[in-house]
Amino acid sequence: MFSMTVKSYSVQRSSMKIPLVFSRQKTICSQLGTVKLKLLFKATVYGFTGPAFLQRCSSHSPTVSVGYNASGFVFGGFTQQPFTQSGQFVNDNKAFLFTFSGEKLIKYPVTNAAQAVKMVNNCGPHFGNGALILLNGNQPVVHTNPGQHYNFNAAEMHGNDLNLIECEVYQVEGMLSKPWRMMTWTKKELMESIKTYKPTVSSVPQARVLMIGPVGAGKSSFFNSINSVFRGHVTNQAISGCASTSLTTQFRTYTLKAGREGKPLPIILCDTMGLEEGNGAGLNVDDISSILKGHMPDRHQFNSAAPLDSEAHGYRKSPELKDKIHCVVYVLDACKISILPTKMEEKLKAIRNKANLLGIPQLILLTKIDEACPLVEEDLMNIYRSIYIKETMQKICSQLGVPLSCVAPVKNYTEEWELDLNCDILLLSAVNQMLRFADNYFDDINPTNKPLFFSNC
Repeated sequence: MFSMTVKSYSVQRSSMKIPLVFSRQKTICSQLGTVKLKLLFKATVYGFTGPAFLQRCSSHSPTVSVGYNASGFVFGGFTQQPFTQSGQFVNDNKAFLFTFSGEKLIKYPVTNAAQAVKMVNNCGPHFGNGALILLNGNQPVVHTNPGQHYNFNAAEMHGNDLNLIECEVYQVEGMLSKPWRMMTWTKKELMESIKTYKPTVSSVPQARVLMIGPVGAGKSSFFNSINSVFRGHVTNQAISGCASTSLTTQFRTYTLKAGREGKPLPIILCDTMGLEEGNGAGLNVDDISSILKGHMPDRHQFNSAAPLDSEAHGYRKSPELKDKIHCVVYVLDACKISILPTKMEEKLKAIRNKANLLGIPQLILLTKIDEACPLVEEDLMNIYRSIYIKETMQKICSQLGVPLSCVAPVKNYTEEWELDLNCDILLLSAVNQMLRFADNYFDDINPTNKPLFFSNC
């Protein structure tokens, strides 16, 4: 995950007393690259229980977990996977356990990456199949079982003293020395580029962009956010919020305006019902073809159990090019990429196949980047210096089979009242990419840019 050859480090201290002395923090950091450690959880402050640990550490990654006993042993484990309550094992080929012998770090690499970490709710950090469990049974004790996916000597690790006097979890924050992707951090230039955009096909006044994603990923929030940028203040036109099921129940087509009394912008954002894992819940994947081909009317009420029928009211039997989708955007939560359910991944791939067959370009919109990485939360301009964000982008690219150039990270407006310049720039950059991708679609169907005439289809 992190370069093993880089030896620079820094440590972020907290107002809480940190027993992990500076020299040992330095040693851990040297194993992980150019990083700093941020204290997330301290058992003597928050409690020696699994729920207390999860409340502070859930969805944070990568992390270093550290246990301390009265015999003076300092030991623990590293994982790049976020902790959850799924009850499942997660794969992590970079995970390792460790102990200190004086100032020397003794490292025990994972031997079975598929079961490197287990996600449970009645204890603290749980490595392997019980190889190392901190806060076992919601008590200040440790459980170890050498050989269960990590090979180590228990006496060497903790001196067979299983009583904890402290347990801490640190977030590993990584930074590249320079941004890996260059971008324009000028808001005026980006806004002007969007305002003056014209589709290369004269019969199409506005590029239509379809937003698809799991419940809660931020589809509707993205429209509200980019709408806010052009309105000059935070808006909430599209229904958005937190819920276990989709708040969007209709197919909606939203036109952006250049200000309150401004002209419509050359892009239409199409919002859909959120995807859910189970069959018969959330957006019906069979509805996707109707949307892509331009058959579905605005405000169509989705039915998870049955897709749009060709005899339904408002069904567009003979859609024109301007009614069809010109770019598909998958909206995904950066905090949940590493735990994306298999069934959700399968649904996204099925949709991707439908779009590929129609030659529609596709983009991934990665939301909640500030929640996923504290370095980005501190400063959005760190987005392309964050090792964690880059690896998250690479992971979803691998899962869905898209190049890294097709991923745009953004932060939506969800709690703010006022606009933030760097947040605006990331949002505008994403819209610019959508328009460029739409151009690719128009160029593909009309390489000579001559007027097009379509028969009914």
